[in-house]
Amino acid sequence: MSTAEILLLALLLDATMGEPNWLWSRLPHPAVLMGKAVSWLERRLNTGGARRAKGVLAITLLTCIGLGLGWLLSLLGPLAELLVAAILLAQRSLIEHLRAVAQGLSQSLEQGRHAVAMIVSRDTAQMTGPQVARSAIESGSENMSDGVVAPAFWFLVAGLPGLLAYKMINTGDSMIGYRTPRYEAFGWATARLDDLVNLIPARLTGLMIALVGAVLRDWPAIARDAAKHRSPNAGWPEAAMARALELSLAGPRSYDGEMRDFPWVNASGSKSSTGPAILRCCDVLWRAWSLGLALLVAFALIF
Repeated sequence: MSTAEILLLALLLDATMGEPNWLWSRLPHPAVLMGKAVSWLERRLNTGGARRAKGVLAITLLTCIGLGLGWLLSLLGPLAELLVAAILLAQRSLIEHLRAVAQGLSQSLEQGRHAVAMIVSRDTAQMTGPQVARSAIESGSENMSDGVVAPAFWFLVAGLPGLLAYKMINTGDSMIGYRTPRYEAFGWATARLDDLVNLIPARLTGLMIALVGAVLRDWPAIARDAAKHRSPNAGWPEAAMARALELSLAGPRSYDGEMRDFPWVNASGSKSSTGPAILRCCDVLWRAWSLGLALLVAFALIF
């Protein structure tokens, strides 16, 4: 069975089954184990001097662990590769989290805030309804790249070792890749490596969203908006989604009690996002996923 065929089945399995609670209530999820590995290295290396060099060592070790573990698991055969890949893809769980925010907003603002706090790192306690909806849509767009397209891309490029290495890097970035006094030096290498491995997948995700959202004609404007984002990658799917939904995204938001004046993406769009807008985002994400699946089928047939 080819890598493309395994990936195709893994995408379908993830979309069908998602995250089985009965399993992860009994066993630690691989993402949790990766997080523990990052935490263990951070506690032991992020001290004293030469923290940038120690951070380079940490992400090198994490990447090597991912590559080695992926290689060992691949020796178990295609079925093991299929199951591991399906576990580390996150399309269905992404949609479920977004729908939970939409459902929460339909019940009360407080429920919406509680649901969106599960998927974003910004302050949520004082959010308005449109801010809750925008946050969910932004998170969904970015995580389509980080949680679905990038893992699939690296599996297709380098099999299970590529997928496991990517997830290690991305998990590390989500934990230590911040410009804070504690992590700015130690997490520098992890953040830069994460930028590199997401360079192609983020732009591919933006292109897929633009295609299914019928806004490919706006690609120059999408590129301009993407360049405003503090991340070199996250702005691409977010800018494409903003155009597809005719909404303004991003803008000012609060982190750790401090309001930050980020620029608007698609500033001329509506700033009154609602629960139904989140559901429209889910529809676009499923259509982008379907497009990716069709492209993968074509790839498998050709190669």
